[in-house]
Formats: sequence, C-alpha cells, structure tokens
Amino acid sequence: MSTLVTDSGDQNPGQPDWEAAETLAIRGGRPLRGTVEVKGAKNLVTKAMVAALLGETTSTLRDVPMISDVKVVRSLLEVHGVTVTEGDEEGTLHLDPSGAVAAHFEEIDAHAGASRIPILFCGPLLHLLGEALIPDLGGCRIGDRPINFHMDALRAFGAVVDKSYEGIRITAPNGLHGASIELPYPSVGATEQVLLTAVRAKGVTELRNAAIEPEIMDLIAVLQKMGAIISYEPNRVIFIEGVDKLVGYDHRAIFDRNEAASWACAALATDGEIFAKGARQQDMLTFLNVFRKAGGWFDVREDGILFRRGDALKPVMVETDVHPGFMTDWQQPLIVALTQAPGTSTVHETVYENRLGFTEALNKMGADITVHPKGISSPDRRVPRRSLEQAAVINGPTPLHGADVEVPDLRGGYSYVIAALAAEGESTVRNIGIIRRGYEKFLEKLTALDADFDVVG
Repeated sequence: MSTLVTDSGDQNPGQPDWEAAETLAIRGGRPLRGTVEVKGAKNLVTKAMVAALLGETTSTLRDVPMISDVKVVRSLLEVHGVTVTEGDEEGTLHLDPSGAVAAHFEEIDAHAGASRIPILFCGPLLHLLGEALIPDLGGCRIGDRPINFHMDALRAFGAVVDKSYEGIRITAPNGLHGASIELPYPSVGATEQVLLTAVRAKGVTELRNAAIEPEIMDLIAVLQKMGAIISYEPNRVIFIEGVDKLVGYDHRAIFDRNEAASWACAALATDGEIFAKGARQQDMLTFLNVFRKAGGWFDVREDGILFRRGDALKPVMVETDVHPGFMTDWQQPLIVALTQAPGTSTVHETVYENRLGFTEALNKMGADITVHPKGISSPDRRVPRRSLEQAAVINGPTPLHGADVEVPDLRGGYSYVIAALAAEGESTVRNIGIIRRGYEKFLEKLTALDADFDVVG
C-alpha cells in the first residue's frame, strides 16, 4: 500500500504526487508479487530520438517509456526546433525535424540537466546545421566517463573541436568524411557517436572494436529503416557507407533488459514472484544463467518472463563486461539478493571504476560486503583485468534492517529501494528522483507489486 505523508504528518487519502516524490518511507519484509510491464529500452529510445534529426521526414517511435531521460531528450530536440508530439497509442512519439535550428549553450545546458545525451547530438547537428554545442556534461556518479572517445571519433570524420569556458563547440568547415576508427574499448556511447555521424558522412567508415549490445543493433535497425547502409562483420567490426539523405523511420523499441533484470533481482531479494511483461529471453541469456546459478527460477513465456526464487539462494562469482558479458547495470540489484545467499559471493566490476560505492549503504542496513578498490585476482576469472576495476565480496546470509539512505545513482538507487523492501523494519530512502531517469511509473509498479511504502512530502 502507499500513501502521501506531508511534513505536518497528515495523510492524504488521494493519489500521492509520485512524479514529484523525492523521499520514501518503506516498510520491508513483504515479498513483491505481481506483474510489471517493461517498455522500450532507455539506452535505445533516447538515441533513436536523436537519430530523428537525420531524417528529412517525420519519424515515429513506439513503446517509449515516460522517464525523465526521455523528457530531457525531448526538451533538447525542441530547443533545436524539432516538433515532438505524442501519438494516439500510449508510448508513441512523432518527431518532425523539418524546423531544426541551432541553439545556444545556455539553452542546451538549461534542458540537459544531468544528462550526458547532448554529446550524441554532435553528428546529426553537424550534418544538419554545420555546428554542435556541448555544455558541461553530467550523468550518474559512477566514475570517470571521459568524452575523449567521442571527440577523437569526430575529429577523424573531419570535425574541428574548440573548447571554451561555456563548453565545446564543434564545426565541420569542410564537411564530414568517412574514417577508419578503432576504439580502445568497445564503448557504447562512442559506437553510437560513430553510427550517428557516419551514416551521412561522405565515403565509407570502418569501426573496429565496436560495442555490439542489443540496443546498438536496434539503433542500427532504426538507421537502416531511414536509408543507411550498415553491415556488421565478425570481431566487432562495423562498416557504414555514407548516403546523401535519410528519411524518417517507424520503429518499435527493443524492450528494456536492464529494467527486466532489476525486477528479477527484486523477486529474488524479497522472495517474491514478478512477471516482467515484455521481457525476452534472447537478449537476457547471460543474466538468466547467473540468475539460475544464484538460486533463481524463471519461466519464459510468449509475452514475458516470470521470475522467483528456486529452492534456495546460492553464492556466485560474477564478472561484469561489455555485451555479451554480464552487464554492469545488472550487478547492483543482484548484490542485494546475494546478501541473502549462504556463503561468499564475488562481483568483479570491470566496466566502471566507482560503481560499488552503493554497497556502503547496504552495509549500513546489515550486509557484510567488502569492496576491494583495485580488484582481486582469481583463478576462475574469464574477463581480462582492467586497471580501473573493483571487486565486492559479499558474505551471507545477513538479515537486513531498516536505515536512512540517499540514492547515489540510477541502479544504486533502485537497489536501495529493493534492499529496503527486503529488510525488516522501516527505511527512509531519499533522492529517489534519480530512479525516474530509467524506470517508468516506478512507484505505481511498486504499488502493483504490493510494496508497503509512503511518499514523504
């Protein structure tokens, strides 16, 4: 159940103001049971919205989740003169770029907020307007996320990058041309940057060591619908033949596998049963293997996947990696469940160098987690060690109890909420607005799963 508690302590029997909620009072110890619908992937939808700038006609994007990151991108598109309207079908956006214009640093900065999406506007804006402006970039506090991959790629296409106190101004005085680019790491963002730039650049672009996540493949599908010529070769190589023009697309976004995995971990942590409607097995194979090893049970159905515990939780060793490895976004909610598994689990975080800081709050709630800031060696390792990696060693089971915690980032924040729901007693979880960056109708879904919480005003 859920209610709105005001500062005076009164309760509002009506609908809580969930869109403005920043603090939850959560009473744990109740299994989450029910159905949640998983919409389009945040990591595809926001990029497909940017891709609409490349078309000469209106694009239609379906299964768009109404999350704050989508609202940010919509605002940025509108600042650049793109007309964005909602379709009759829920979750449908029509994006008309015919009135696109340049914007100022101040306008972009005012609408970007903490999002890092403005950097992906560069290629399309260079083709469309001849320049792109990038203010200081934000995002979740999960470690250094350098933009040098992006800037180096744009320079390879012939762009000129000028830095100032306001941000970065990028121009293409001689136009953009195809390039041969090899990424030092299969960065998702840099791969997206190359794709969005190369499709209209003159000549052929060869991208080596590219990211190949399902969301990347879905973006390639979007661009191909627009008229792009893109081929994926073995060993992470992508070829893009530039074309003179692109048209709008009509596309239904791939489901959000990060959200589906998050609800799966919530079922595991609370000993509940959650049906993730819209989830697909094929794009979650690596997660499902680990979920099963950790004691989870799942049933793949035509319209989604049912998740719950099996006979007992078990300790596991996990290494995060780029696709097709275990996603870094999956380890945080999984760690919550692993606190309840008998024995010692180890999670090696190899993608971001500061993504295990959220475990401090879990220890405050009774968990026994030790973070090794330089990682640890193991004879069972399969992912090559990286200089930035960390490792978390989780000893369990340890009963969790209520605490006062503050959300640090998107996935960590979700994990705090699930930990609070699995814990005995009451927890206060602050700064939950960050969770709305990636989870549509988050509090409504918690209510549908019979979670016991109040929205604190």
